Order: sequence, then C-alpha cells, then structure tokens
Amino acid sequence: MDKRFGVGLLAFAMASASMAPTTQAQEAPAASPAPAAQSDTPDVRDMDTVVVTGVQPGPGLWRVRRDDGHTLYILGTQSPLPAGITWRADEVREVLAEAGVALGPPGAQWGADIGFFNKLTLAPSAFRAMRNPDGATLDELLPPDLYARWVALKERYIGRDRGIERKRPFIAVYQLYRAALERNGLREGGIIGPVIEDALKARGMELTPTILQLKIDDPRGALATFRRETLKPEDIACVRGTLDIIENDLPRIAARANAWAVGDLDTLRGMPDARAQVMTCLSAWTASETARELGMADIQSKVSAAWLSKVDAAMAEHPVVFATVPIDSLLRADGQLDALRARGYTVLAPDESDVFEDVDGDASKEAVTP
Repeated sequence: MDKRFGVGLLAFAMASASMAPTTQAQEAPAASPAPAAQSDTPDVRDMDTVVVTGVQPGPGLWRVRRDDGHTLYILGTQSPLPAGITWRADEVREVLAEAGVALGPPGAQWGADIGFFNKLTLAPSAFRAMRNPDGATLDELLPPDLYARWVALKERYIGRDRGIERKRPFIAVYQLYRAALERNGLREGGIIGPVIEDALKARGMELTPTILQLKIDDPRGALATFRRETLKPEDIACVRGTLDIIENDLPRIAARANAWAVGDLDTLRGMPDARAQVMTCLSAWTASETARELGMADIQSKVSAAWLSKVDAAMAEHPVVFATVPIDSLLRADGQLDALRARGYTVLAPDESDVFEDVDGDASKEAVTP
C-alpha cells in the first residue's frame, strides 16, 4: 500500500509554472470589501494568435557528456502546449529504446507515513484548507479594482461558480488561468507525458524520480496551520499578475507553445524568462507560516541539488540516460545546464553538432542525433 500523503496545497502553487512572465509589485489588500464590477470592467477578448495543430516534431534533445562517453539526453518540456498537436517524438523514442534509466523532472514532494484510512480522514481538512478562513469571499479580500477584473474574467471563462469565490486567491486565480488556456486552444499535460510513458512501458521501465523528499511529521497539524493562514501581500501580487497574463499575455503564451511544438529553439531563446510570475505566485505559498514549518527555506537550491545528485549517479552507472526538465529552466543562464557544466560535463544544444577527437587527435564531427 502506498503510504505517501501529499498535502496537495503546494501543487496549486507549483502548477502555475507554465505561466508567462509578468513581474508585479506586492500590494497590501484592501481594508474594505470590493463592490461588484461596473465601469472598471476591462475589455476582455480572446487572443488572436493561432495555435498550431497536427503532427509536430517538438525540440531536439540536449546532450550532456561525461569524459567516459556516458551521455545524458535531456528533453526540455513545455506547458501549456497547443491542444490540437500530436508530438512525433522520434528522437525521444530512439533514446528511450537504449536508455538505462529515465529521470523524472526536478521538484519537491511532501510525504507522511500514515495509513490509507488516515488519508481519508484528512481529505475533508485538505478541502477546507483550499478555502479562505472564516468563510471570507474574494470580494471581501481583493482590492476593488482587482475584484472588478476578476469578475469580468471569471464570467468570460468560468461562468457561474459561487464556490470559487470562497477559495484562496492563488488557488482561484490558477483555476481561472487554466480555463482561459482551454478557451484559447491550449492545454496543460496530456501531450508529452503519455508518449514517454508508452515508450517506457514497452521496455518494462518507469520514470525514476529525482524529486526532493520532505517528510511531514504531522500532516493534520500542517493542514490546521494552513487553514489559519490569512491573506498576504504575496496573494494579491499573484492574483494581479495572473489577471494581467490572462488579459494581455495569452498570445505570448501561445507563441511559446507554438515554438516548442515546431522545434523553433531560436524563438524560445529570444523569449523572456517565464519564471517571474511563477515565483510571485509561488511566494504566496512559500511566505506562509506553514511553508516555513515544512522546510521551504531555500527550496529551489535544495531541489536543484537533489536533481544533480540523481544525474551524477545515473551517469556513473549507465552509458545512456534520459531526463526531462522544463525548457525555461534549461534556457536560463543559471539553470540546470550551467550547473552541469560547472560539474565538468560537456553540454551540447539540440542544434549543435558533436565534436570529438579521433584516435589520431584530429577533431571530427558526428551527427546530432543519438
């Protein structure tokens, strides 16, 4: 029996990692309830950008080599993606046919050694933790201008849903964001994962997790603490920035999704880092007392160290290793690729040819495919 229990609350914050960048200043919440949207309601329009459809190649693989020739092939993943594409994935299937191990993406997981029936008793508490304390609603928590924008976008993409008004702001706004993606032909999940899972299943393999494991000694207490958490400036910043994205940046999100689908690395390299709004919303969780008690301090560096440790071990044991990492993390200057270079690995982008020395010491080139 699986005795792992994920609190689930962090998933809502982490899932926003696909959002496009919009840096927002943190603002204090309004002192009084906001009125219903009136003349301040923005002109809400769906995006004009057309998303690609059909069979698409996706990007190539990064290659990371040890001195002994052992090679790590990294797929840079992207979310959201155009809902109407089928990923061809020829190169990935070739690598997975030879790989000794396939590493999952970096991340963190909170677990607790509790039994199945205790999970069921905790479920109502987890559900209640999604809601604002004391039954507060978004119109009572958000500044008037922000609530007016929320109402307009909620009516556009979600419609009548009174329950969402009682959810914590960073949870509610992420639900709205996902609805906006769906309306505009984009989806999170269901495109990359199934292809990799099928290829591994054919070999009787599973993804090897690289996530940082953090134990929750008292999950019920952690939920109780989180339920008492009140609105923070980080919550307001998350909502404001995400509404900006829905109103203005969906075309850029679609362009990023299209570029991944057709394998246009130059376009992806030229796009801004997509982490700014992600980190703003993530801070709505990490700034909480609950997160501090769960060891969230410096979590990003801990996650990176756990991933690198798994890579080192896999590379030492297997001639061919496969891994997935969000493509934004690969393309940024301080991401996983720079960390691998600092450890002495040779890193080649999908559009770079391999260079090696033959037995006579002459430089030669080989094809970029595995």
